[in-house]
Amino acid sequence: MAKNTNINLRNKMIYSVYVRNHGASGTFQDVIDDLDRIKGLGTDIIWLMPIHPIGQLNKKGELGCPYSISDFTKVNPEYGTEEDFKILIEKAHDKNMQIMIDVVYNHTSHDSVYRSSNPEYFFRRPDGNFGNKIADWSDIIDLDYDNKDLWKLQIDALIKWVKLGVDGFRCDVAPLVPMAFWLEARSEIEKINPDIIWLAETVHPHFLEYGRNHGIKMASDCETYQAFDICYDYDTHPEFLGFLRGENTLETYLERKRAQENIYPDNYVKARFLENHDNPRAKKMIPNDVMLDNWTAFSFFEKGAILIYAGQEAKDIHCPSLFEIDKVNWSGLDDQYAALIKTLSRLKKDSIFAHGRYKIHNCRKMDVILATYVHEDEVLYGIFNIGQKAGEIDLHVSDRSYLDLSPLKDGCYKDEISGSHLSIRSGKLELSDQPVIFRKSSLV
Repeated sequence: MAKNTNINLRNKMIYSVYVRNHGASGTFQDVIDDLDRIKGLGTDIIWLMPIHPIGQLNKKGELGCPYSISDFTKVNPEYGTEEDFKILIEKAHDKNMQIMIDVVYNHTSHDSVYRSSNPEYFFRRPDGNFGNKIADWSDIIDLDYDNKDLWKLQIDALIKWVKLGVDGFRCDVAPLVPMAFWLEARSEIEKINPDIIWLAETVHPHFLEYGRNHGIKMASDCETYQAFDICYDYDTHPEFLGFLRGENTLETYLERKRAQENIYPDNYVKARFLENHDNPRAKKMIPNDVMLDNWTAFSFFEKGAILIYAGQEAKDIHCPSLFEIDKVNWSGLDDQYAALIKTLSRLKKDSIFAHGRYKIHNCRKMDVILATYVHEDEVLYGIFNIGQKAGEIDLHVSDRSYLDLSPLKDGCYKDEISGSHLSIRSGKLELSDQPVIFRKSSLV
């Protein structure tokens, strides 16, 4: 973790937008026109997937992938002009939201400006040809960060966007780029704006192991935290998908979550999500609406920033193609689900989520998640009935590695999500099929 990371990032909601497929015109204007609704969900930071020109040589699909970039210093004319982008930044700032852009520094398109001006900046395969070190990314070629001249140009591009008003960077496959580069970039950017947010797309454990086994230098989450404020939650994602597919238990997944509390720095921040542009839509994986509500509430409750991929709030089941015009289906916008997201985002702003001691407890009740935050005299409880179980849950938890929680007094407590009252007797609560969040101090 960067030593100066602001842990209040744990209170933030990040909303991811793919400009091409967000609205009718596929331009920055679509996003500008949608800012009030996006803000109304509780969004703090809008992350724009790559806004730069897309390479045409060896492109995928009709229009090419936004992660195959030809020039890091320009705006994709498909989206509008640089002035249009600046207007988007200004209007988002007027609504007290920040703008984060995608930084794709591991590679470029085959026809990038660097290839013609500085071919020495690129990785070469044993046969001497351009290529990439790993995966089937046929539309891109990897950069070579052993060449320090490349570093200055890459940092200069970041400086340009910061001076234009950008508030943060989401860095694509950040572990494949040397941490020494990211540390230098962070240091240089801090001279201009010390509050820039750095979000790393870290990688799945199996991908990390595969890369290292093939001699490719890749950083773990622990190493990535040296330079970044937020890392992806991919270290627990295989177990999340595994549970949904019936391949592992919920407890297996939760045990991976618990480990984060003792393997990462004390000020770590994770990007929590149910879906993103590289993974299936949440509604597709979790078709039952009540179960989706529980998973959504848990994702907000977790320690870290929450990431929502545009269309998630509309329960879109189709993940838009990166390579074609493939619009988000907004027809499923659901007042109940959008209201849940708004409520959870409002709760997320409470300082206990940033400063409290967090614990996922073993409640000995299959497929129910019980988690707490403790800060000073307050305790915040979250109960998420993933398996839709019936019966009572014992809320008196004791763990020598955590903070012993004194038994809750009998009485009625206020559910922060629904506003209804919860009756607790002898430390036990009747399970609801809906997610429940309540405070120790809310005893009526």
